[in-house]
Amino acid sequence: MKILLTGASGQVGYELERSLQGLGEVVAVDRSRMALDNLDQVRSVIREVKPQLIVNPAAYTAVDKAESEPQLAHRINAEAPGVMAEEAKRLGAALVHYSTDYVFPGNQPGARREGDATGPANVYGASKLAGEQAIAASGVPHLIFRTSWVYGMRGKNFLLTMLRLAQERDELRVVADQHGAPTWSRTIADTTALVLAQARGPGEGWWQDHGGIYHLASQGETTWHGFTQAILAQAGIDCRVLPITSAEYPVPAKRPEFSVLDSGKLMSQFCNLPSWQEALRLCMAG
Repeated sequence: MKILLTGASGQVGYELERSLQGLGEVVAVDRSRMALDNLDQVRSVIREVKPQLIVNPAAYTAVDKAESEPQLAHRINAEAPGVMAEEAKRLGAALVHYSTDYVFPGNQPGARREGDATGPANVYGASKLAGEQAIAASGVPHLIFRTSWVYGMRGKNFLLTMLRLAQERDELRVVADQHGAPTWSRTIADTTALVLAQARGPGEGWWQDHGGIYHLASQGETTWHGFTQAILAQAGIDCRVLPITSAEYPVPAKRPEFSVLDSGKLMSQFCNLPSWQEALRLCMAG
């Protein structure tokens, strides 16, 4: 099977390039070859590679910046996946795409299931939801994995930011009223590979029976404050972590207060997912 992997230099894309190797020939591209804001380029690369499967972790992920760049966020997160879906369908291929907990309003406690009502509170979430809808509307065989609070040991993410700041400061003030599940980029990649190892070609009934949206996040929940405490404890860094409210840390994009994802559907059909604490330990153990 020929697999076209986008966003290969991103934190999830980097892990996917490794995880997908056993499933076929992986053609990994980053924005230097396929920039998602250039829809003509997206089309031409897909037509040139002619994959049987497209795996798309590439996205516009600057949540706050999206508030001032809504058109660019929409082009990359909504229009480009729509183009990928059209081209995959034309080729008789399938599409794997990644979405976010931010498609939900996040104003109620409890874990969100796949069928729960969406209602993004910011531009980024709205652009990702539009991407989901474009893929579904195309009729292409697809899997959409919604994940949350993604981190890893490369790229730009909360984990690396906190490790850096804790080395520079005696005290960190971290939001303690937003609830979610930190999810390691390698967990996302390895789970994707486990699911796809069970799949057959896009023309087979597997995609009809198993396609659609799944939540893919670590088990359990915490806050950004709790996550920071766990990171610093794991790293052996002595730095005070003070809890603050979202109101005390104003940012352009509104964040969900509760964005825990219920991954029970994925686990009942495919494989177990680790607790966020166990995944963090493995990630930081190297």
